[in-house]
Amino acid sequence: MSDMMSFMYNMLAPMNDDAQYTAYRIVCLILLIAMIVCALAAIILVLIQPGNSTGIDALGGSSETFFGKNKGRSLESKMKRWTVICLVVLAVFAVAFFILQLDGVWGL
Repeated sequence: MSDMMSFMYNMLAPMNDDAQYTAYRIVCLILLIAMIVCALAAIILVLIQPGNSTGIDALGGSSETFFGKNKGRSLESKMKRWTVICLVVLAVFAVAFFILQLDGVWGL
């Protein structure tokens, strides 16, 4: 495991070598762009999702409908699934970006 970490560190850490510094900057830029795209996609998906209607309607005792039975295949469930996927990918990219920035902060 430490061999892989040292390989990644030597490959991406900003050194005096211009090629390594350029690769480091490109990877950071790609991660930033990917994070921006994921964040915008998550924001748009959250904004276009309909709200949960489990408020006062739940007191009336609504009957089971076709939509309720097939909720797993509905557009609403697909949008929720894509929202979770976008946020998980955003979190992974943010952690990767933080790991790349460790060299500048703590001098590791």
